[in-house]
Amino acid sequence: MQHVFGPVPSRRLGQSLGIDPVVPKTCNWNCVYCQLGRSEPMVAERREYVPAEAIVAELAERLEHYEGRIDWVTFVGSGETTLHSRLGWMIRQVKAMTEIPVAVITNGSLLYLPKVRVELVAADAVLPTLDAGTPDLYRRLNRPWPTPDYETYVQGLVDFRDIYQGYYWLEIMLVRDLNDTVTALQALASQIARIRPDKVHLTLPERPPAEPWVQPPDAEGLMRAEAILGQVAEVVHPARGAFDLSGYTNPTEAVLAVLARHPMRESELIAALARWGDEVVQETLQALRASGQTQVLERYGTRFWSLAQAHYAKK
Repeated sequence: MQHVFGPVPSRRLGQSLGIDPVVPKTCNWNCVYCQLGRSEPMVAERREYVPAEAIVAELAERLEHYEGRIDWVTFVGSGETTLHSRLGWMIRQVKAMTEIPVAVITNGSLLYLPKVRVELVAADAVLPTLDAGTPDLYRRLNRPWPTPDYETYVQGLVDFRDIYQGYYWLEIMLVRDLNDTVTALQALASQIARIRPDKVHLTLPERPPAEPWVQPPDAEGLMRAEAILGQVAEVVHPARGAFDLSGYTNPTEAVLAVLARHPMRESELIAALARWGDEVVQETLQALRASGQTQVLERYGTRFWSLAQAHYAKK
């Protein structure tokens, strides 16, 4: 399977069966904290990066043969999900084939487009990003494509709230000394009041960020964020659960499929491979090293595995 992966443990969605509608790394942002590395080059064109019918067929096969727990079917791109021009059609097809709720994780930058807003209305939950309360911090943190500008982007989030009846959960990735200061948090609170989400999820960089200087806030910064952003804000702690690689007969292919969307701690990788036995674990790790398709990074004192093609700034 190339575009359906997992289920993987999600901080906000439990055991999430992922659908990646784009190719690595198709994104119109270049966030300093991105776990998939830098966007090189950046992309802003909406088109059918992967045939929509092939993605839906792959999902149908996975759902037919999978017997484990799935809490959500989640469109989450190895880049920006809404850059796929037939996302709305795929959401409706998934809704027709399963009662499992459908979520869309997006940076929210294209919600200023009426067509994109209409496409996402069919989802059960939409989880856009809002990391910055000012244009300057938006440029420093998210390093976006020049269009839309900050006000247009935020207005898109506001306009989507006006038509959307599902779960509307904003994500804020807190980065020490950038958006965890009193001034930055007050500016964010002002924008959140305009958008009126159901919840605000405060997340912390826990996987290898694109820029090595990115650090999570300290305990004081985290408490400050909770206090200033109000009752709708909650800290989302690291996910607990297993990466399910059972949809693959070849463990190396299974790992590469996950790493394209989700760098893994070495401990998580070993645990996920354990279903094949200790001998296969060691053989797979050796095969991954020899393939030239992976890289091992150390961030926050932990070893992570990612795709070799992911661009991370050096220390």
